[in-house]
Amino acid sequence: MKELDRIALFRLSVLGPLVSRPSLERGELQTVLRELTQKEYAIPGSRRRHIAEKTLQGWYYRYLRDGIDGLAPKRRCDRGRSKLESAIQEALLAAKRENPRRSLATLQQWLEHSGQVERGAISRSAIHRLLQQHGISRPSTGASVPEERRRFTAALANDIWYGDVMHGPRVRVQGRSRKAYLVSLFDDASRLICHSAFCLGESALDIEGVLKQAVLKRGVARKLIVDNGAAYRATTLQQICARLGIQLIHCRPYMPESKGKLERWHRTLRAQFLSEIALGSALDLAELNARLWAWTEQIYHRAAHAGLAGLTPLARYQQDLAHIRPLGTRAAQLDSIFHHRLQRDVRKDGTVSYQGRAFEVPYELSGKRVWLVVDPHSGEVVGVEDEAGTALGAATPLDLLANAHRRRRKPGSTPPAAPATQAAASPLDLAVARHYGAIVPGADTDQNPTAGEP
Repeated sequence: MKELDRIALFRLSVLGPLVSRPSLERGELQTVLRELTQKEYAIPGSRRRHIAEKTLQGWYYRYLRDGIDGLAPKRRCDRGRSKLESAIQEALLAAKRENPRRSLATLQQWLEHSGQVERGAISRSAIHRLLQQHGISRPSTGASVPEERRRFTAALANDIWYGDVMHGPRVRVQGRSRKAYLVSLFDDASRLICHSAFCLGESALDIEGVLKQAVLKRGVARKLIVDNGAAYRATTLQQICARLGIQLIHCRPYMPESKGKLERWHRTLRAQFLSEIALGSALDLAELNARLWAWTEQIYHRAAHAGLAGLTPLARYQQDLAHIRPLGTRAAQLDSIFHHRLQRDVRKDGTVSYQGRAFEVPYELSGKRVWLVVDPHSGEVVGVEDEAGTALGAATPLDLLANAHRRRRKPGSTPPAAPATQAAASPLDLAVARHYGAIVPGADTDQNPTAGEP
Protein backbone atom coordinates (compact mmCIF):
# COMPACT_ATOMS: atom_id res chain seq x y z
CA MET A 1 0.00 0.00 0.00
CA LYS A 2 1.51 3.30 -1.09
CA GLU A 3 2.23 6.05 1.40
CA LEU A 4 -0.23 8.92 1.24
CA ASP A 5 1.04 12.39 0.46
CA ARG A 6 1.33 14.49 3.65
CA ILE A 7 -0.02 17.61 1.96
CA ALA A 8 -3.02 15.64 0.71
CA LEU A 9 -3.65 14.43 4.26
CA PHE A 10 -3.47 17.98 5.56
CA ARG A 11 -5.94 19.21 2.94
CA LEU A 12 -8.30 16.35 3.79
CA SER A 13 -8.16 17.30 7.48
CA VAL A 14 -9.11 20.88 6.57
CA LEU A 15 -12.06 19.65 4.48
CA GLY A 16 -13.23 17.35 7.28
CA PRO A 17 -16.44 19.29 8.08
CA LEU A 18 -17.42 19.02 4.40
CA VAL A 19 -16.39 15.53 3.30
CA SER A 20 -17.74 13.91 6.44
CA ARG A 21 -21.33 14.85 5.46
CA PRO A 22 -23.30 12.54 3.19
CA SER A 23 -25.02 15.50 1.52
CA LEU A 24 -25.21 19.27 1.70
CA GLU A 25 -28.26 21.50 1.68
CA ARG A 26 -28.60 24.30 -0.84
CA GLY A 27 -26.17 27.13 0.07
CA GLU A 28 -24.58 25.10 2.86
CA LEU A 29 -21.31 24.61 0.93
CA GLN A 30 -20.52 28.33 0.82
CA THR A 31 -21.46 28.77 4.48
CA VAL A 32 -19.08 26.02 5.61
CA LEU A 33 -16.31 27.29 3.32
CA ARG A 34 -16.56 30.77 4.86
CA GLU A 35 -16.33 29.24 8.34
CA LEU A 36 -13.19 27.33 7.34
CA THR A 37 -11.52 30.50 6.05
CA GLN A 38 -11.81 32.06 9.52
CA LYS A 39 -9.72 29.34 11.19
CA GLU A 40 -5.93 29.26 11.50
CA TYR A 41 -3.91 26.31 10.20
CA ALA A 42 -0.33 25.09 10.44
CA ILE A 43 0.11 24.83 6.66
CA PRO A 44 3.00 22.53 5.64
CA GLY A 45 5.83 24.47 4.01
CA SER A 46 4.18 27.85 4.50
CA ARG A 47 4.11 30.60 7.14
CA ARG A 48 0.57 31.60 6.18
CA ARG A 49 -2.18 30.70 8.63
CA HIS A 50 -5.37 31.17 6.58
CA ILE A 51 -6.70 29.53 3.39
CA ALA A 52 -8.76 31.36 0.77
CA GLU A 53 -12.32 30.31 0.01
CA LYS A 54 -11.62 29.61 -3.68
CA THR A 55 -8.69 27.39 -2.74
CA LEU A 56 -10.86 25.37 -0.37
CA GLN A 57 -13.58 25.08 -3.00
CA GLY A 58 -11.06 23.75 -5.53
CA TRP A 59 -9.82 21.15 -3.04
CA TYR A 60 -13.38 20.05 -2.33
CA TYR A 61 -14.31 19.43 -5.97
CA ARG A 62 -11.01 17.69 -6.68
CA TYR A 63 -11.68 15.39 -3.74
CA LEU A 64 -15.15 14.59 -5.02
CA ARG A 65 -13.71 13.76 -8.45
CA ASP A 66 -10.46 11.91 -7.60
CA GLY A 67 -10.59 11.15 -3.87
CA ILE A 68 -7.55 11.82 -1.70
CA ASP A 69 -5.23 11.49 -4.72
CA GLY A 70 -6.86 14.61 -6.13
CA LEU A 71 -5.63 16.60 -3.10
CA ALA A 72 -1.95 15.82 -3.72
CA PRO A 73 0.07 18.62 -5.41
CA LYS A 74 0.44 18.12 -9.14
CA ARG A 75 3.95 18.01 -10.55
CA ARG A 76 4.72 19.95 -13.70
CA CYS A 77 4.62 17.69 -16.74
CA ASP A 78 7.70 19.46 -18.11
CA ARG A 79 9.59 19.35 -14.82
CA GLY A 80 13.32 18.91 -15.42
CA ARG A 81 13.06 19.72 -19.15
CA SER A 82 13.72 23.03 -20.85
CA LYS A 83 11.52 24.27 -23.70
CA LEU A 84 14.31 26.44 -25.10
CA GLU A 85 15.71 25.61 -28.52
CA SER A 86 18.81 23.46 -28.40
CA ALA A 87 20.98 26.20 -29.96
CA ILE A 88 19.85 28.70 -27.31
CA GLN A 89 20.47 26.14 -24.58
CA GLU A 90 24.02 25.51 -25.76
CA ALA A 91 24.75 29.25 -26.00
CA LEU A 92 23.47 29.89 -22.47
CA LEU A 93 25.39 26.97 -20.97
CA ALA A 94 28.58 28.04 -22.70
CA ALA A 95 28.20 31.66 -21.56
CA LYS A 96 27.54 30.60 -17.97
CA ARG A 97 30.47 28.20 -17.86
CA GLU A 98 32.73 30.88 -19.34
CA ASN A 99 31.88 33.23 -16.47
CA PRO A 100 29.99 31.49 -13.60
CA ARG A 101 29.21 34.84 -11.95
CA ARG A 102 27.00 36.04 -14.79
CA SER A 103 23.49 36.72 -13.46
CA LEU A 104 20.20 35.70 -15.05
CA ALA A 105 19.53 39.31 -16.07
CA THR A 106 22.96 39.53 -17.73
CA LEU A 107 22.39 36.32 -19.69
CA GLN A 108 18.91 37.47 -20.76
CA GLN A 109 20.22 40.84 -21.95
CA TRP A 110 23.11 39.16 -23.80
CA LEU A 111 20.70 36.92 -25.75
CA GLU A 112 18.51 39.89 -26.70
CA HIS A 113 21.30 42.31 -27.61
CA SER A 114 23.13 39.71 -29.68
CA GLY A 115 19.97 39.11 -31.73
CA GLN A 116 19.64 35.44 -30.82
CA VAL A 117 16.14 36.00 -29.41
CA GLU A 118 13.58 38.77 -29.54
CA ARG A 119 13.18 41.11 -26.60
CA GLY A 120 11.00 39.48 -23.92
CA ALA A 121 10.86 36.14 -25.72
CA ILE A 122 12.72 34.27 -22.93
CA SER A 123 12.07 34.77 -19.25
CA ARG A 124 14.69 34.67 -16.53
CA SER A 125 12.85 31.75 -14.88
CA ALA A 126 13.32 29.68 -18.07
CA ILE A 127 17.04 30.46 -18.02
CA HIS A 128 17.21 29.59 -14.32
CA ARG A 129 15.52 26.19 -14.86
CA LEU A 130 18.00 25.36 -17.61
CA LEU A 131 21.03 26.26 -15.50
CA GLN A 132 19.60 24.47 -12.48
CA GLN A 133 19.00 21.34 -14.54
CA HIS A 134 22.72 21.28 -15.41
CA GLY A 135 23.85 22.17 -11.90
CA ILE A 136 25.40 25.54 -12.78
CA SER A 137 22.74 27.95 -11.53
CA ARG A 138 25.21 29.27 -8.93
CA PRO A 139 28.90 30.11 -9.07
CA SER A 140 30.99 27.33 -7.59
CA THR A 141 32.97 29.59 -5.24
CA GLY A 142 32.42 32.37 -2.75
CA ALA A 143 28.87 33.10 -1.64
CA SER A 144 27.46 29.95 -3.28
CA VAL A 145 28.96 27.74 -0.59
CA PRO A 146 26.02 26.64 1.59
CA GLU A 147 25.95 28.32 4.96
CA GLU A 148 26.75 25.87 7.73
CA ARG A 149 23.93 25.45 10.22
CA ARG A 150 24.13 23.06 13.14
CA ARG A 151 21.72 22.26 15.93
CA PHE A 152 22.80 23.37 19.38
CA THR A 153 21.46 23.95 22.86
CA ALA A 154 22.53 26.34 25.59
CA ALA A 155 24.43 24.79 28.48
CA LEU A 156 22.42 26.48 31.24
CA ALA A 157 18.99 27.97 31.67
CA ASN A 158 18.91 31.75 31.04
CA ASP A 159 22.04 31.56 28.88
CA ILE A 160 19.93 32.30 25.77
CA TRP A 161 16.41 33.67 25.46
CA TYR A 162 14.51 34.01 22.20
CA GLY A 163 11.91 36.71 21.57
CA ASP A 164 9.27 36.73 18.88
CA VAL A 165 5.72 37.85 18.04
CA MET A 166 2.94 35.61 16.71
CA HIS A 167 -0.37 36.71 15.23
CA GLY A 168 -3.15 35.75 17.62
CA PRO A 169 -6.97 35.62 17.65
CA ARG A 170 -9.36 38.53 17.73
CA VAL A 171 -10.49 39.84 21.14
CA ARG A 172 -13.18 42.16 22.43
CA VAL A 173 -12.01 45.65 23.32
CA GLN A 174 -14.71 48.11 24.43
CA GLY A 175 -17.31 46.27 22.41
CA ARG A 176 -15.18 46.10 19.26
CA SER A 177 -13.18 43.26 17.75
CA ARG A 178 -9.39 43.81 17.73
CA LYS A 179 -6.55 41.59 16.60
CA ALA A 180 -4.23 40.31 19.34
CA TYR A 181 -0.52 39.55 19.07
CA LEU A 182 1.34 37.05 21.24
CA VAL A 183 4.69 38.39 22.50
CA SER A 184 6.86 35.62 23.99
CA LEU A 185 10.28 35.09 25.56
CA PHE A 186 11.54 31.49 25.43
CA ASP A 187 14.51 29.87 27.21
CA ASP A 188 16.72 27.76 24.94
CA ALA A 189 18.14 25.25 27.44
CA SER A 190 14.90 24.37 29.23
CA ARG A 191 12.22 25.28 26.62
CA LEU A 192 10.57 27.23 29.44
CA ILE A 193 8.33 30.18 28.61
CA CYS A 194 9.94 33.01 30.58
CA HIS A 195 6.84 35.12 29.97
CA SER A 196 4.26 35.38 27.25
CA ALA A 197 1.28 37.70 26.82
CA PHE A 198 -1.29 38.67 24.22
CA CYS A 199 -1.07 42.39 23.38
CA LEU A 200 -2.99 44.70 21.08
CA GLY A 201 0.19 45.53 19.18
CA GLU A 202 3.70 44.33 18.44
CA SER A 203 5.57 47.52 19.29
CA ALA A 204 8.75 47.95 21.33
CA LEU A 205 6.60 48.96 24.30
CA ASP A 206 4.75 45.62 24.21
CA ILE A 207 8.05 43.73 24.04
CA GLU A 208 9.49 45.72 26.94
CA GLY A 209 6.45 44.95 29.08
CA VAL A 210 6.89 41.21 28.52
CA LEU A 211 10.63 41.47 29.20
CA LYS A 212 10.00 43.22 32.52
CA GLN A 213 7.70 40.43 33.69
CA ALA A 214 10.16 37.79 32.47
CA VAL A 215 13.09 39.10 34.52
CA LEU A 216 10.84 39.43 37.58
CA LYS A 217 9.77 35.79 37.25
CA ARG A 218 12.87 34.07 35.86
CA GLY A 219 15.93 36.22 36.55
CA VAL A 220 18.22 37.93 34.04
CA ALA A 221 19.24 36.31 30.76
CA ARG A 222 22.75 36.55 29.37
CA LYS A 223 21.71 36.79 25.69
CA LEU A 224 18.44 37.77 24.04
CA ILE A 225 18.03 36.79 20.38
CA VAL A 226 15.29 38.67 18.52
CA ASP A 227 14.16 39.56 15.00
CA ASN A 228 15.62 42.35 12.93
CA GLY A 229 12.39 44.38 12.91
CA ALA A 230 12.07 48.02 13.91
CA ALA A 231 10.41 47.18 17.26
CA TYR A 232 13.40 45.07 18.31
CA ARG A 233 15.85 47.75 17.20
CA ALA A 234 14.23 50.48 19.30
CA THR A 235 16.70 52.53 21.31
CA THR A 236 14.64 52.06 24.48
CA LEU A 237 14.90 48.26 24.27
CA GLN A 238 18.64 48.45 23.63
CA GLN A 239 19.12 50.72 26.66
CA ILE A 240 17.08 48.44 28.92
CA CYS A 241 19.10 45.38 27.91
CA ALA A 242 22.35 47.31 28.46
CA ARG A 243 21.29 48.34 31.98
CA LEU A 244 20.31 44.75 32.82
CA GLY A 245 23.53 43.33 31.38
CA ILE A 246 21.72 41.40 28.62
CA GLN A 247 23.44 41.04 25.24
CA LEU A 248 20.84 41.89 22.59
CA ILE A 249 21.42 39.94 19.35
CA HIS A 250 19.44 40.47 16.13
CA CYS A 251 18.88 37.61 13.70
CA ARG A 252 19.75 38.03 10.07
CA PRO A 253 16.72 39.07 7.97
CA TYR A 254 14.62 36.22 6.52
CA MET A 255 16.27 33.59 8.72
CA PRO A 256 13.40 32.03 10.73
CA GLU A 257 15.58 28.96 11.37
CA SER A 258 17.48 31.03 13.92
CA LYS A 259 14.54 30.70 16.31
CA GLY A 260 13.36 27.23 15.34
CA LYS A 261 12.61 26.11 18.91
CA LEU A 262 10.37 29.10 19.53
CA GLU A 263 8.61 28.55 16.19
CA ARG A 264 8.00 24.95 17.26
CA TRP A 265 6.42 26.18 20.48
CA HIS A 266 4.15 28.45 18.47
CA ARG A 267 2.96 25.35 16.61
CA THR A 268 2.26 23.58 19.90
CA LEU A 269 0.35 26.60 21.19
CA ARG A 270 -1.82 26.74 18.08
CA ALA A 271 -2.61 23.05 18.26
CA GLN A 272 -3.24 22.77 21.99
CA PHE A 273 -4.34 26.21 23.15
CA LEU A 274 -5.71 28.32 20.29
CA SER A 275 -7.67 25.37 18.92
CA GLU A 276 -9.60 25.24 22.19
CA ILE A 277 -10.05 29.01 22.35
CA ALA A 278 -11.53 29.01 18.84
CA LEU A 279 -14.36 26.73 20.01
CA GLY A 280 -15.75 29.34 22.41
CA SER A 281 -16.96 32.89 22.00
CA ALA A 282 -14.57 35.80 21.61
CA LEU A 283 -12.78 36.73 24.84
CA ASP A 284 -11.51 40.03 26.07
CA LEU A 285 -7.76 40.51 26.41
CA ALA A 286 -7.62 39.87 30.17
CA GLU A 287 -9.57 36.60 29.87
CA LEU A 288 -7.41 35.41 27.00
CA ASN A 289 -4.18 36.10 28.92
CA ALA A 290 -5.54 34.47 32.08
CA ARG A 291 -6.21 31.27 30.14
CA LEU A 292 -2.84 31.46 28.40
CA TRP A 293 -0.92 31.72 31.68
CA ALA A 294 -2.92 28.88 33.22
CA TRP A 295 -2.25 26.63 30.21
CA THR A 296 1.45 27.54 30.16
CA GLU A 297 2.06 26.87 33.87
CA GLN A 298 -0.24 23.88 34.39
CA ILE A 299 0.07 22.03 31.09
CA TYR A 300 3.01 23.08 28.91
CA HIS A 301 5.61 23.53 31.68
CA ARG A 302 4.62 20.20 33.26
CA ALA A 303 4.55 18.05 30.10
CA ALA A 304 7.52 15.78 29.30
CA HIS A 305 9.55 17.16 26.38
CA ALA A 306 11.22 14.87 23.85
CA GLY A 307 14.05 17.37 23.33
CA LEU A 308 14.83 17.33 27.07
CA ALA A 309 15.29 13.55 27.40
CA GLY A 310 11.82 13.22 28.89
CA LEU A 311 12.17 16.06 31.43
CA THR A 312 9.53 18.75 31.70
CA PRO A 313 10.58 22.36 30.91
CA LEU A 314 9.99 23.32 34.55
CA ALA A 315 12.13 20.46 35.90
CA ARG A 316 14.94 21.25 33.44
CA TYR A 317 14.86 24.93 34.42
CA GLN A 318 14.97 24.08 38.13
CA GLN A 319 18.15 22.06 37.62
CA ASP A 320 20.02 25.31 36.95
CA LEU A 321 18.58 27.47 39.72
CA ALA A 322 22.04 27.83 41.30
CA HIS A 323 23.31 29.44 38.06
CA ILE A 324 20.40 31.84 37.47
CA ARG A 325 21.39 35.52 37.62
CA PRO A 326 18.97 37.20 40.04
CA LEU A 327 18.05 40.86 39.89
CA GLY A 328 19.69 41.45 43.25
CA THR A 329 20.06 45.15 44.08
CA ARG A 330 18.62 46.03 40.66
CA ALA A 331 15.18 44.85 41.82
CA ALA A 332 14.62 48.13 43.67
CA GLN A 333 15.60 50.06 40.51
CA LEU A 334 13.66 47.91 38.05
CA ASP A 335 10.95 50.49 37.38
CA SER A 336 13.63 53.11 36.74
CA ILE A 337 15.48 50.75 34.37
CA PHE A 338 12.34 50.42 32.23
CA HIS A 339 11.53 54.15 32.27
CA HIS A 340 11.82 56.01 28.99
CA ARG A 341 13.97 59.13 28.79
CA LEU A 342 12.82 61.62 26.18
CA GLN A 343 14.73 64.71 25.12
CA ARG A 344 12.78 67.95 25.50
CA ASP A 345 13.49 71.69 25.20
CA VAL A 346 11.87 73.59 28.08
CA ARG A 347 9.66 76.44 26.84
CA LYS A 348 9.92 79.99 28.11
CA ASP A 349 6.95 79.39 30.41
CA GLY A 350 8.78 76.50 32.11
CA THR A 351 6.75 73.67 30.51
CA VAL A 352 7.43 70.61 28.39
CA SER A 353 4.98 68.38 26.53
CA TYR A 354 4.37 64.63 26.58
CA GLN A 355 1.60 62.83 24.67
CA GLY A 356 -0.24 66.10 24.04
CA ARG A 357 -0.16 67.18 27.70
CA ALA A 358 1.85 70.03 29.23
CA PHE A 359 3.96 69.60 32.36
CA GLU A 360 5.67 72.24 34.49
CA VAL A 361 9.31 71.76 35.47
CA PRO A 362 11.49 74.00 37.68
CA TYR A 363 11.35 77.46 36.10
CA GLU A 364 15.15 77.79 36.24
CA LEU A 365 15.28 75.21 33.39
CA SER A 366 13.49 77.51 30.92
CA GLY A 367 15.25 77.53 27.57
CA LYS A 368 17.38 74.52 28.47
CA ARG A 369 17.40 70.98 27.11
CA VAL A 370 16.36 68.27 29.58
CA TRP A 371 15.46 64.58 29.56
CA LEU A 372 11.88 63.83 30.57
CA VAL A 373 11.63 60.58 32.56
CA VAL A 374 8.32 58.76 31.98
CA ASP A 375 6.74 55.42 32.79
CA PRO A 376 5.53 54.45 29.30
CA HIS A 377 3.11 51.78 30.55
CA SER A 378 1.16 54.04 32.93
CA GLY A 379 1.80 57.32 31.08
CA GLU A 380 3.08 58.87 34.33
CA VAL A 381 5.79 61.54 34.11
CA VAL A 382 8.36 60.90 36.85
CA GLY A 383 10.60 63.97 36.57
CA VAL A 384 13.39 65.58 34.59
CA GLU A 385 17.10 64.77 34.39
CA ASP A 386 20.16 66.17 32.70
CA GLU A 387 22.19 64.30 30.11
CA ALA A 388 24.25 62.57 32.81
CA GLY A 389 21.10 61.24 34.53
CA THR A 390 21.15 63.66 37.48
CA ALA A 391 17.68 64.55 38.76
CA LEU A 392 16.72 68.20 38.10
CA GLY A 393 13.31 68.21 39.73
CA ALA A 394 9.72 67.11 39.37
CA ALA A 395 7.43 67.48 36.40
CA THR A 396 3.83 68.27 37.38
CA PRO A 397 0.75 68.61 35.15
CA LEU A 398 0.12 72.19 34.11
CA ASP A 399 -2.68 73.77 36.18
CA LEU A 400 -3.79 76.92 34.39
CA LEU A 401 -6.30 77.95 37.08
CA ALA A 402 -3.76 77.68 39.89
CA ASN A 403 -1.23 79.67 37.87
CA ALA A 404 -3.71 82.54 37.63
CA HIS A 405 -3.18 83.23 41.37
CA ARG A 406 0.50 82.36 41.66
CA ARG A 407 2.87 85.20 42.58
CA ARG A 408 5.43 85.67 39.85
CA ARG A 409 9.04 86.78 40.08
CA LYS A 410 9.51 90.37 38.81
CA PRO A 411 12.05 91.14 36.07
CA GLY A 412 15.43 91.98 37.61
CA SER A 413 14.43 90.74 41.06
CA THR A 414 16.60 88.27 42.85
CA PRO A 415 15.34 85.09 44.41
CA PRO A 416 14.57 85.43 48.13
CA ALA A 417 17.70 84.94 50.17
CA ALA A 418 17.98 81.87 52.30
CA PRO A 419 17.68 82.48 56.08
CA ALA A 420 21.03 83.50 57.50
CA THR A 421 22.67 80.93 59.67
CA GLN A 422 23.58 81.99 63.22
CA ALA A 423 27.22 82.71 63.80
CA ALA A 424 29.04 80.62 66.36
CA ALA A 425 29.26 82.14 69.86
CA SER A 426 32.58 83.79 70.74
CA PRO A 427 34.61 82.77 73.83
CA LEU A 428 33.53 86.02 75.55
CA ASP A 429 29.85 85.32 74.88
CA LEU A 430 30.25 81.85 76.34
CA ALA A 431 31.93 83.26 79.46
CA VAL A 432 29.14 85.79 80.00
CA ALA A 433 26.56 83.05 79.54
CA ARG A 434 28.25 80.82 82.08
CA HIS A 435 28.44 83.62 84.64
CA TYR A 436 24.92 85.05 84.30
CA GLY A 437 23.03 82.04 83.02
CA ALA A 438 21.99 83.88 79.86
CA ILE A 439 21.29 82.11 76.56
CA VAL A 440 23.67 83.26 73.85
CA PRO A 441 22.70 82.69 70.17
CA GLY A 442 24.93 80.00 68.69
CA ALA A 443 25.99 78.64 72.10
CA ASP A 444 25.59 74.96 72.95
CA THR A 445 23.50 75.34 76.12
CA ASP A 446 23.58 71.61 76.86
CA GLN A 447 27.26 71.91 77.63
CA ASN A 448 26.96 75.16 79.70
CA PRO A 449 27.60 74.79 83.43
CA THR A 450 25.01 75.96 85.93
CA ALA A 451 24.44 79.73 85.81
CA GLY A 452 26.31 81.76 88.42
CA GLU A 453 28.98 79.08 88.87
CA PRO A 454 32.15 80.76 90.22
